[in-house]
Amino acid sequence: MKGSVLTVLTLGVAGPALAQQVPAGAMTLPEVVRSALDRSREIQQARYALDEAEGQVSEAWGSIYPVVGLSANYTRNLSPSVSFLPALIFNPQAGPDELIPVRFGADNMWTSSITVDQPVLDAASFLGLGAAGRFRALQGEVLRERTQAVVTRVRIAYYELLLAQEQERLIDNSVIRVRENRDEAKALYRAGLASDYEVLRLEVELANLEPNLRRAGNAIAQARRQLAVELDLEDPELLAVAGSLATMNLGDLSANTPDNRAILQFSGIGESGGDSGAALVAGALGERSDLRQLELTEDLRRTELRLEQAQYFPTVSVFGGYDIIAQQNGGPVFFGSPRAYGRRVGVRLSLNIFNGFQRESRIDQRRAGFRSAQSQTRLARDQAEAQVRTVADQADEALSRARGQEFAVQQAGRGFEIARAQRREGLLSQLELTDAEVALRQSEFNYAQAVYDYLTARARLDEAVGQVPLVDRVGLAAGSQ
Repeated sequence: MKGSVLTVLTLGVAGPALAQQVPAGAMTLPEVVRSALDRSREIQQARYALDEAEGQVSEAWGSIYPVVGLSANYTRNLSPSVSFLPALIFNPQAGPDELIPVRFGADNMWTSSITVDQPVLDAASFLGLGAAGRFRALQGEVLRERTQAVVTRVRIAYYELLLAQEQERLIDNSVIRVRENRDEAKALYRAGLASDYEVLRLEVELANLEPNLRRAGNAIAQARRQLAVELDLEDPELLAVAGSLATMNLGDLSANTPDNRAILQFSGIGESGGDSGAALVAGALGERSDLRQLELTEDLRRTELRLEQAQYFPTVSVFGGYDIIAQQNGGPVFFGSPRAYGRRVGVRLSLNIFNGFQRESRIDQRRAGFRSAQSQTRLARDQAEAQVRTVADQADEALSRARGQEFAVQQAGRGFEIARAQRREGLLSQLELTDAEVALRQSEFNYAQAVYDYLTARARLDEAVGQVPLVDRVGLAAGSQ
């Protein structure tokens, strides 16, 4: 995007703002994102920078408006100044060296003046106005990029919290199953149908799982604190999120719970077919905020070069003034008699002919900066294309892995039920039952991990393409939530 058009953010319909506490109940992903947009300090800082740029544009307009000045002055002469003039001026009979004192000025002196100066031809002022507009557009893109980054971080932090909760749930289920197996093994041992080694092995496995359960709880607390920082919350313990990675169905949107459906719809999953790599790259080259910033920076450097080159041209302005002067002796009377008036108008032309080659040196510097900006833009476009293709491949790989792991979870669950039934009948060893339980737990977590990887890759892909939900340009809808 080029020119001085200001990029504005529309954040959609504002969700319930978080005050000092999170609303009762678990929050969905769209609610968390909207709350972050309302409270993010990083976004607020970018808005302040945009406000500053708006002020610079207003200041730049002042260089082409007329400058009007008003001044007034009062002087009380305690001893009016005296000059000595040849006496011949007043007395032709006076000697040639004879001087007489003459007082100039009265006891009170009043002066006032109004001046007007209007630039007529000043290329630097008009180019500076364009540069200010480009800087404003650049700050608008910075605000858009910061907002996209905040939304992406909040999405990923939300998914990390869900994954940590899933890890704790799976380990807790494993602890429950191992305790049940241990109790069954103890009963069989008392009946003489199991060995002491089987009971001991289950005790060891339970002892290994319980620390992992505590570690998973710590991971939940850490993920909750990270998300609370993004939401500017004082008490992370009040934060609860809705959704479950283990029960999420990526293939059928209608088969999900409302909370899981909100997560998938927010990411645009299940609504339409995915775009090809070429379409994603084309979208990124047109929508990425960092590329727009580089293009605007390139335009800004070009304008700075023209500003220096404009020093070769003359500046022309017209001016005028109106003066009132009054003097009097004795007590002061505001602008008393006698008074005199002065009026003046004129045209001023100014041309810098030679300044020791400083102008030429500055032009060379600005030209080098412009070429550097051009090179940086080309490099960033190539890097953006590579990043989009890489993240798109990661999303496709995670989706394929999730579909494969979904089948593995079904098979592992069925295998565990069969193994437990056979163990009760004495047809399977405790070691084989433990292996079946470990396979089920690992399959369930692998599926949750694959769903997490896919959702995270989709969030990063949205940011890489420059089309993040709830963040959009003027004239476009800002999310469907």
